[in-house]
Amino acid sequence: MKRRNFIYLSGIGAGALMLPELSVFGNPIEQQQALEPVDPRIKKELADVALNTAKSKGASYADIRIGRYFTQAIVTRENRVQNVGASESYGVGVRVIVNGCWGFAATNNVTKEGVAKTTENAVAVAKANSKIGGKPVELAPQKGYGEVSWKTPIEKNAFEVPVKEKVELLLAVNGAAMAGGANFVNSRMLAINEQKYFASTDGSYIDQDIHRLYPSFDVTKIDETLGGFESRASLSSPVGMGYEYLTPSESEKVHGIVTRYKNRYDMLEDVKNATKNVHEKIAAKSVEPGKYDMVLDPSHLWLTIHESVAHPTELDRVLGYEANYAGTSFLSIDKLKSGNFHFGSKNVNIVGDKLQTGSLGAVGYDDEGVKCGKWDIIKDGVLVNFQAIRDQAKMIGLNASQGCCYAQSWDDVQFQRMPNVSLQPGKTPLSVDDMIKGVEKGVYIIGNGSFSIDQQRYNFQFGGQLFYEIKEGKIVGMLNDVAYQANTQEFWNSCVAVCDESDYRLGGAFNDGKGQPSQSNAVSHGTSTARFNGVNVINTKRRIG
Repeated sequence: MKRRNFIYLSGIGAGALMLPELSVFGNPIEQQQALEPVDPRIKKELADVALNTAKSKGASYADIRIGRYFTQAIVTRENRVQNVGASESYGVGVRVIVNGCWGFAATNNVTKEGVAKTTENAVAVAKANSKIGGKPVELAPQKGYGEVSWKTPIEKNAFEVPVKEKVELLLAVNGAAMAGGANFVNSRMLAINEQKYFASTDGSYIDQDIHRLYPSFDVTKIDETLGGFESRASLSSPVGMGYEYLTPSESEKVHGIVTRYKNRYDMLEDVKNATKNVHEKIAAKSVEPGKYDMVLDPSHLWLTIHESVAHPTELDRVLGYEANYAGTSFLSIDKLKSGNFHFGSKNVNIVGDKLQTGSLGAVGYDDEGVKCGKWDIIKDGVLVNFQAIRDQAKMIGLNASQGCCYAQSWDDVQFQRMPNVSLQPGKTPLSVDDMIKGVEKGVYIIGNGSFSIDQQRYNFQFGGQLFYEIKEGKIVGMLNDVAYQANTQEFWNSCVAVCDESDYRLGGAFNDGKGQPSQSNAVSHGTSTARFNGVNVINTKRRIG
């Protein structure tokens, strides 16, 4: 059954039954209380109630997710704090298969009685769905792991850092920008902790503690002569790390025309550079449209990977089951099975993974209890795989799920979500400087900007933050009003080189939307700087007529 039909029918079959279980208002809770994980033994007892109840009611499969989600957001502008917010959500989601159909129900009544009743509701939903018919759900086999755990390897828990310390950092960032001549600046600090417990009738009891962090800012300078303005966003990345990410380290800096960052971020340094950059952008010459060789920094290229590679290789989009937010896909199972669909040049090797340390997508196990791994999606330019979960795997001849199932909260049903999707570094030693030396006429782009892409992820346009003109192997100055246009296959087949592993960095999306009802997922995309020849560049400031 397609996910959209499953949710629709679930709403018809048992929506009213579940409404009384959900409280309209949250319960106040102390921050320290939220940081103390629930004893796994208590969660196992609750899980066994759900699994035993499901089996006694005729379920052939059942899983339960007990989730506690803690978020914190601090937002500032110039010399003031605009918002400090924190939230905690705690509840249970139960999913079952009865008569070959899915059923799902959720509750914030985290007691044995509440879990049992919710499981009965999930079974009732599945039985109601089965009366409508359809092809039975067929799950790829999955062994049970017993009682296991996984934690994000953090050095400093962001939630244990006082709010005052975070506010002082953000206001110092704003102050540095204003002292440098910026007219406006805002800065943010977002932190998430997911305390997730999964159990299933396969025999897994999985306890996970997941952390993510995203510090960022935007600096704006008004052009007093023409009345326009220029902005530059931070070159930070959202990360699957703790507060240690905000401890500057020279060894984690990538020096060049502007400093970029790997696994440690110097927010004060970056905002000072950003303030200089906005002055430079005001004075920069407007690009002349035409064909250029593009040198794309990881801080920019991650977004192009996200939109033109990661989304169209989601199997539910390929099958037409999913079209929300990002459309369907120009790819097909026939193109995969052909074994010779050239998605890109031989320099293009793209993998899916849920393992990379520091990435947003890194977990030990997905929300179906599948141990996460790494797999090729594009190998030597050829499409070789998609992203699939347990009830999709056999559709493309896989014997197991790839471990990319996720739900944003305990009260959302899990479904296929994007893993980290990354372009692998070149195997031949190649620095950014050496790459630029080989370019006669080109544009070097740093940072991601606006973009547009069609509903099959094929025709697109991307802007950026900083643009530099390359002539005869040298950077000769800053450009402005740059965007490039291409179609996905044409663009990736124009990739002539990728820098080596020493330049590899992660970018990512802290909130990637999908589904209806919508859900948000955090995902990273790694790459080294890459070169694409003969790409069409337009001037975004020029108008027709």
